[in-house]
This record gives sequence, structure tokens and C-alpha cells, in this order.
Amino acid sequence: MIKIMIDSSADCRNPELYDIFVPISVNIDGKDYLDGVDLGSDAFYNLLASAKEFPHTSQPSPDYFLKNFEKAKADGDEIIYFALSSALSGTYQSACIAKDMVDYDGVYVVDTQNATHMIEILLRYANKLIADGFSAKEIFEKCEEVKTRIRVYAGVDTLEYLVKGGRVSRTAGFVGTLANIKPIITVTVDGRVEAIGKALGFAKAVQTVVDKVKKFEVDEEFPVRTLYTYGEENCDKLEDKLKENGYEIEGRDQIGPTIGTHLGNGVYGVYFVEKK
Repeated sequence: MIKIMIDSSADCRNPELYDIFVPISVNIDGKDYLDGVDLGSDAFYNLLASAKEFPHTSQPSPDYFLKNFEKAKADGDEIIYFALSSALSGTYQSACIAKDMVDYDGVYVVDTQNATHMIEILLRYANKLIADGFSAKEIFEKCEEVKTRIRVYAGVDTLEYLVKGGRVSRTAGFVGTLANIKPIITVTVDGRVEAIGKALGFAKAVQTVVDKVKKFEVDEEFPVRTLYTYGEENCDKLEDKLKENGYEIEGRDQIGPTIGTHLGNGVYGVYFVEKK
């Protein structure tokens, strides 16, 4: 049997899409929480707003992966693990260490080079391929290709959280704190978060995000969806502008604690798969 494994950075709240869940620890003001276990998204953002210290996350140890990989080996199952981008976390490396230790060809570790609901695109695709009878190796290879075409563009109120978390440079962060300057971010093809533009005011920021999307031809095999951290008003306006430009939005997803730690409240964005 092929089993799908994810960590909480994928923000997948549909248990039908995965078999094994790896929670990532989030520390807020000295207290540890497990994302997706004892900390929900709205509760996290409320805590974030009043936090006295910058929250931080802790990656799972290789032992956590090892016990799951050893069980799969003993049961004769295969595992495909969709890991948070190796450029953003050491979680992928922990899984690779465990894979080497178990010495089992039935474990496939995908460095998604993505985060949050962009990983869910791959989960849905993998489940479709399983239903269609593809082997674990074939699914791994097909997902390795699709991940290179996933695109996301988002507007943020501030780059403060990304700077404090070491995800963008302090120079970029300074720009993101200037009055009424709204940064635009993306996840690059090598899995890094990058500030790629700025706009004067919210309305122009929304238009900038839409203009970024218009540079690509969307692969209609995959949905166009929006995402947000906390507060959906910004996302409402982005969706209105996308629809004005002919895009059909399938749905809206909330970014959870693991990734929200590095973004803060008020983020809005859109993600899709570029056509080959």
C-alpha cells in the first residue's frame, strides 16, 4: 500500500488526503504547541497578536520519521513524504537522515520547495495518481516535475516576521516597514521566500499581485486558489480583482501556525500551477 505522509506546514485539514501526520512544534512566549494537534489557526493568530517575543518553530527529529519508515518497511508499505521546502526548514533533512537509517527503497522524500497549501496541490495530485494505479516511484517522479511549476504571489502588511525568522534580508525588511509601502512576496523555484516587489498602498499591491499572475498561463488541470493568514477582507478584494481579470477561484485556504509564524496577520495571496 502507498501511504502519503505530510507535516503540519502543509496546512492540510483534509485527513482523506494523507495517512501519516507529522506535527511541527511552535513556541509562543515560552510555551510549546503542536501545530494541528493542540493549536488551531485562529487561536494561533490571536496569540501572535499579543506575543511578547517572536515565536519560533522546531523541526521534528529524525527519530519521529524513523519509527514511521521502519513500520512501513515491516508492513511492506511504501511512503511518499511531502516535506516543507529544505530552504525554509531542516525537516526535509531530518526525513532524509531517517530514510538512510532505515535503508528501505520504499521511502520517497519529496523536497516540495514549497510550503502551506502549495504542498496540498501535490497531495491532491498524488492521491489522483494512486487512484489511477501509478506506482510510488512514478508518483514521486511526476510530483517532482509538477512542484517546479507551482506559483504563489502574496501581499503582506510588513516583512517584520520574515526578517526576524531569517527568511528575508534586513534590507528588504526595512523597505517593508516604510509607511504605506506594501511588499509583495513569492516562493522561488528553489524554495526560498523572496520579496519581489512593493506597491504604494493596498489597492496597488492587489493589482501588482494580479499582474504577476497574468504573466503565466495557468494549467487548468489544477485549481486557482487564494490564501490568507488572519482576516479575510484583503483576500475578498484580491479575489474580486482576479475575477475581474477572468480567473475562476475554486476556493480559499488559511495559512496555519507553522508558516504563519513567519508572515503575521493580514496576508493575502493566490497560488496556481503554471502550464508546461
